[in-house]
Amino acid sequence: MIVNEIAPIANSLWSATANATPPCPPLRGEEETDVAIVGAGFTGLSAALHLAEAGVAATVLEAETPGWGASGRNGGQVNPGLKEDPDAIEARFGPDIGARMVTLAGGAGDLVFSLIRRHGIDCAGVQAGWIQPVHDAAALRVVQARVDQWARRGAPLRMLSRQETAEMLGTDAYIGGMIDPRGGNLHPLNYALGLAEAALAAGAVLHGQSRALRLERTGAGFVLHTAEGRLRARRVLLCTNGYTDDLMPPLRRTVVPVRSVQVATAPLSDNMRRSILPGGHSASDSRRLLLYFRLDPEGRFVMGGRGAYDARGTLRQMQALREVSEELYPQLNGVEWSYAWGGYVAMTADHYPHLHRMAPGVMAGLGYNGRGVAMATAMGKVLADWARGVPEEALDFPVTEPRPIPLHFLRKPAVRATVAWYRLRDRLAAPR
Repeated sequence: MIVNEIAPIANSLWSATANATPPCPPLRGEEETDVAIVGAGFTGLSAALHLAEAGVAATVLEAETPGWGASGRNGGQVNPGLKEDPDAIEARFGPDIGARMVTLAGGAGDLVFSLIRRHGIDCAGVQAGWIQPVHDAAALRVVQARVDQWARRGAPLRMLSRQETAEMLGTDAYIGGMIDPRGGNLHPLNYALGLAEAALAAGAVLHGQSRALRLERTGAGFVLHTAEGRLRARRVLLCTNGYTDDLMPPLRRTVVPVRSVQVATAPLSDNMRRSILPGGHSASDSRRLLLYFRLDPEGRFVMGGRGAYDARGTLRQMQALREVSEELYPQLNGVEWSYAWGGYVAMTADHYPHLHRMAPGVMAGLGYNGRGVAMATAMGKVLADWARGVPEEALDFPVTEPRPIPLHFLRKPAVRATVAWYRLRDRLAAPR
């Protein structure tokens, strides 16, 4: 039997409960703008909004519709910070730009929720806090160091005892954890659609079903070609993340798209809802192949984790997520699992997002390593700063040349091998 590759990741809770998509007709004919933005995910939409609010003409070209890619398919968790902790960031990048990166990443959650409030975005955004449950003693030491480093910088993170963790999560499967009150959760697709509406209201232009096929340098700037039109621009922002193609090599080879999948139940009973994450927090744990889980506003339980590249493997991973959900919360045994979907996360070799100088007048921002809701929003603002004339050295994130990942063509077998190794290590570290 042939299994369709797209079907296993198409039954999305977020698509099923999405608001109306704002008008975004295809580009037809010729248009001109100050800044052309390729990609209408969080990065591109945030850039468009911030540019339009600054009085800079911005036009977005989207191959599908706003939020169609990872921005509309993720877990909706707003997790501040980067994968690396503050001390490591400042040691690697230096006390000036490193400190600015830490401030940018630490404030990314606040930026998201401030945009939601300021523009009245209807996306069930709640800044209830993000919990990182800890699965073993080694991870507990890492998380304690993380809390200590952020606390020295005035951030409100704190450790949770085993009992506090159990009470906040509704499961005693973890030995402790931390909580970051700067985080929260939202409906990711509706957040993307809300950013699109806000950008349009501020004066930006948005074209859907307008894949950028070719980027051409001209004397006055650039021309982006689509199937039915051409867009002239002074500067170009590439904001395609895990769905990057070969519009401008070698950008695609600087990231590895990794599939992340989720499953969700039907709305749970009131009694069951009160027993799972009763404070409305979201959680993503400390495993190497982490689990991330939450309730949506209607009381559906959502569990996410690493997927697979092929359809059969993805279906197996989705079933594994249902099973681990029932291990964490036995009361879920017998509930209806109504949704299963997924999308691509853009991973980088160094686990940092990248701001790449692709050519004079062309900048790319991508590679959020699973923290795209907060960081993509923040990086969109940084890209907007650059596009309106802020010098590179004054930006809050370092600008680098694109560096293709060696042996990028072997990315799929390499990812499979890494996932298998991480799964074994997580199994060996699991409490008994």
